[in-house]
Amino acid sequence: MVKDKLAENSFAILLISSIIIIVLILVGLTAKSVPLMQAENLGRILTESIWSPLKGSFGFLPFIMGTIWVTLISLIIAVPLCVLASVYLVEYASDALRNMVLPLVNVLAAIPPVLYGVWGVLFVVPVLSQFVAPIFGVDTTGYTVFAGGVVLAVMIFPIMISIMVEVLHTIPQELKNASLSLGATKWETIVKVILTKAKPGLLAAVVLGVSRAFGETVAVLMVCGNIPQIPKSFFDAGYPLPALIANNFGEMMSIPLYDSALMFAALLLFVIIFGFNLISRLILNKLEEKAS
Repeated sequence: MVKDKLAENSFAILLISSIIIIVLILVGLTAKSVPLMQAENLGRILTESIWSPLKGSFGFLPFIMGTIWVTLISLIIAVPLCVLASVYLVEYASDALRNMVLPLVNVLAAIPPVLYGVWGVLFVVPVLSQFVAPIFGVDTTGYTVFAGGVVLAVMIFPIMISIMVEVLHTIPQELKNASLSLGATKWETIVKVILTKAKPGLLAAVVLGVSRAFGETVAVLMVCGNIPQIPKSFFDAGYPLPALIANNFGEMMSIPLYDSALMFAALLLFVIIFGFNLISRLILNKLEEKAS
């Protein structure tokens, strides 16, 4: 009884501590961002396209759009491939192949982001500039939001595949056998039974992948071009929020409001990730209620 009470209190303390840390981060970023929000209209900050700290212009729209472009491209590439790879590993691959591939996937997760960035610079960027872009009649250096999306997609492969494989393993074999016994093919069983049943878990894997994509810094800033403009196509350079913070923090702090602007960028990134996770959690709850 005493042990149970001690464990309950310990877990409660850890939970409260986690919440307090999140609140402190939010309060700290907000406090540092107040000078900029007092000097400039919030709507203008979020919708202005001009970024010129020396002239006192702090328009965050290019950085917001750069973040969205890179993240969406990475999801367009990663989600279908991860779902298909996970289905193959669970439903089609032999035990020997599965036992060989899954540890390799975990090794990918342990590779430092800077190595992905180097790979992007040495391989992805030249391929885009010399082979892919000419197909569409575009002349580009290769340092684009497309390159950032490709690198980011590869970076989130491991976490998404690992979770998706575990989710698919939870689908009861009896459910699959029942579908097959009714005359459904294996592919029909996968699409209409397995993936439908696993939808909440697969969406949770995507949410975790997106959360990492939003905050990834080093690899993305190495291949995106880092030009503060609103991308209009896959082959335009971009400048995501994490790259803005990483490239400029600690520099030119003598410029009025510059440090406050970078803290506002961090606050904006925090709010975007928190809001996305909150909305995703609500959607997951609805799906779980519907499934139950």
